[in-house]
Amino acid sequence: MNNKRTKIVASISDERCEVEFLKQLHEAGMNVVRMNTAHATPEGLKKIIRNVRAVSNQIAILIDTKGPEVRTTACAGGAPIAYRTGEEVTLVGAPGEATTHDRICVTYPDMADDVAEGAHILFDDGLLDFSVIGREEGRLLLRAENDGELGSRKSVNVPGTRINLPAITEKDRQNILLAIEEDIDFIAHSFVRNKQDVLAVQEILDENHSDIKIIAKIENQEGVDNIDEILDAAYGVMVARGDLGIEVPIEQIPGIQQKLINRCILRKKPAIVATQMLHSMIQNPRPTRAEVTDIANAIYCHADAIMLSGETAYGKYPVEAVRTMATVAREVERTCPDENNVRIPLSGEEDITEFLAKQAVKATQRMSIRAILTDSYTGRTARHVAAFHAKYPVLAICYREKTMRLLALSYGVIPLYQEEKSNARAYFFAALHMLMRDHKITEADRVAYLSGSYGEGGGTTFLELNRVGDILNSAKDYLLPTFTAR
Repeated sequence: MNNKRTKIVASISDERCEVEFLKQLHEAGMNVVRMNTAHATPEGLKKIIRNVRAVSNQIAILIDTKGPEVRTTACAGGAPIAYRTGEEVTLVGAPGEATTHDRICVTYPDMADDVAEGAHILFDDGLLDFSVIGREEGRLLLRAENDGELGSRKSVNVPGTRINLPAITEKDRQNILLAIEEDIDFIAHSFVRNKQDVLAVQEILDENHSDIKIIAKIENQEGVDNIDEILDAAYGVMVARGDLGIEVPIEQIPGIQQKLINRCILRKKPAIVATQMLHSMIQNPRPTRAEVTDIANAIYCHADAIMLSGETAYGKYPVEAVRTMATVAREVERTCPDENNVRIPLSGEEDITEFLAKQAVKATQRMSIRAILTDSYTGRTARHVAAFHAKYPVLAICYREKTMRLLALSYGVIPLYQEEKSNARAYFFAALHMLMRDHKITEADRVAYLSGSYGEGGGTTFLELNRVGDILNSAKDYLLPTFTAR
């Protein structure tokens, strides 16, 4: 059992997804595989899924959508185009045409209608900055604000401007249908601006009777501003700092990261921090001090999960990157002070699950409670416990394999699925023996057990605190509302 509590998401390419490679990443600490659909084919995506499932049924799979994004078209001749400060060019929305030095073409046909004079258009993750100095029918007049090169199919950002793109492209739709067919676990929808963007994906899932969960990628100011309504519809949030750092002033990113994580904690929903967490390890075997501090800061902020992108998709040291991230996470979790905890007031809606989850975590602070156990059909109770960031293991006894993988994004939760167990009693004692085997608890310790009296869908109704040795010594007569008498 990997003893870190922060979950790790690793991006995987279909060009490097061998079973043995994925197994090494999993053993190093990877909990979730992310598939980037920007360049992958359906066959490539299916290959990744097949190989992940061959390694372990515990690894969750997440697929990205492109979402409402704009890119440049391919450069005429294929080579990058050089620009010098002060050069003036035009920009047109012409998806089927090649980009030349004097005429930059983008994939969104109505670009000139949405962007005002005076705006700045950033290409290739902000490496090239052009100001809009004029508008003519169907085109924008631009002036280069710095020297640089523009390659094929590079990102286009217009900070502070809403681009009126549809939430889902046709390619997104096809990838969502593939995800449903393959029964993967999460869809990370890119460039989410509001609740409607999430519901556009949910509509497709509902039409196909799918229980895949949606992670909203927050990548612009509109998404930040609308975070509460987005959380009404999404399972969780990814703080996608790449495009976010282009769309908003970069000095605001730390504060936005903290705000988004806090909103997720209050709503009991997982938060992922992404982008360049160990970027130097794409080329180097060791991280920089700043990268280690970045990981630590995300954990101090109480992120549920942290993500690797190019480090594992195509970097030279993928296994070392996962191992480094896991090692840093364990140390930060060990030393994180209690005063760093986010105060989570009860919602006031008489939510019994929320109340009991909070009391279980408080018990770990005030009594010799060394583990929290809960059984679950949906994972809701375990997610509530995760929000309160217990210092000791939260073992979720899952009655569905899918629930186990959905909890792969929840802080501190160890999901356990054992198909052969026939009732709650068998699951409970199997969980206790597992914790003892892995030296998480001893017979002298107490455990907290959260469960419900009414079975599937009945919700959490009670919290039991008891000493492990007493439970085991009285196993024959030990009864809880969920247990059947022997």
